[in-house]
Amino acid sequence: MTVREETRNLETIPVGSLGLIPLRGCGEMADRIDEYLVKWRTLRESEHKDSLAFSGYQRDSYLIKSKVPRFGSGEGKGVIMESVRGTDLYLLVDVTNYNETYSVSGNTNHMSPDDHYQDLKRIISAVGGKARRITVIMPFLYESRQHKRTARESLDCAIALQELVNMGVDNIITFDAHDPRVQNAIPLHGFETVQPAYQFIKNLLKAEPNLQIDSDHMMVISPDEGGMGRAIYIANVMGLDMGMFYKRRDYTQIVNGRNPIVAHEFLGTSVENKDMIIIDDMISSGESVLEVAAALKKRGARKIFICTTFGLFTNGLEKFDQAFEKGYIDRVLTTNLIYQTPELLQREWYVNCDMSKYIAYLIDTLNHDASISDLLIPNDKIQRALNKYKNKQSDND
Repeated sequence: MTVREETRNLETIPVGSLGLIPLRGCGEMADRIDEYLVKWRTLRESEHKDSLAFSGYQRDSYLIKSKVPRFGSGEGKGVIMESVRGTDLYLLVDVTNYNETYSVSGNTNHMSPDDHYQDLKRIISAVGGKARRITVIMPFLYESRQHKRTARESLDCAIALQELVNMGVDNIITFDAHDPRVQNAIPLHGFETVQPAYQFIKNLLKAEPNLQIDSDHMMVISPDEGGMGRAIYIANVMGLDMGMFYKRRDYTQIVNGRNPIVAHEFLGTSVENKDMIIIDDMISSGESVLEVAAALKKRGARKIFICTTFGLFTNGLEKFDQAFEKGYIDRVLTTNLIYQTPELLQREWYVNCDMSKYIAYLIDTLNHDASISDLLIPNDKIQRALNKYKNKQSDND
């Protein structure tokens, strides 16, 4: 921890006493966030220990005990086991964590995104309007893939956002929203969608010691037209060229609610003998991104690194194992913002990008009502990481 990072928030008074409530499935991440907050605030506390505005600023833990017990019928209720009056509350929820279960009439049910979302509302309801401010940190935005209408269908994400702010939520923080324009549903409330670009670059440089980071040896790829913004940002801050694939679809038929993809067509300069960074928001089944990797290999690409915020791997890991064995992929980087299986963490090709310190910075900064712009746009941090990497390479030479 550098002094610059430790003292970033000292100019402002906290909004209120800090409280962190992790919902089911977020306990491990919340414990790590709590450790950072306790450490940083212990270092600062000596300067403010006599100030009433900083009362309760330094504590052994900022976690607030809560639970959502279930009745035999499967119905539940939210319970908060300590006072939250006047607290600046941060609720952490992972709606994709299917590893959590509950009992319905003696049968075991895995929790769906709907279950996690209902539990979040139960805890907000239990707060009863007594908190000074409520911020929901929902890394994978609930129903974010249903963000627009293409037929007579529901707009689940917009409805969920409006429901949360109507219940008293002041700010919603999510990561790499499928389409950030969904925030138009709540124009008068705080909504931040965060890109983990710095964490991807940092962990890739850590995992791969011999990369040549210039436009002659490396390229950034967007696997579809929707992810162009991510790819353009990464390419610009790293000083690289970019390319993209677009999905050619068969609009004469519908399979599983969608027009099937006929082919992935490439737009961009030559990829021959260059390392590829494929950047996307999520891996669901993984078929699309693996097809893109195979297409790049056929065009003569060297190493292929896949960076996605959310690794859902809904169809298992076998296809990625096979692609790694064939040499189609070299690394897959995803964050720990959602549930990761033990099997995934053991894979040779997998790189885990820990986001707990970053979330702790966001919480710490927001609790002081200070600007988070340098956290949302980490250009300086990325440049320092790249310069450090290149200097280390030149020292080794």
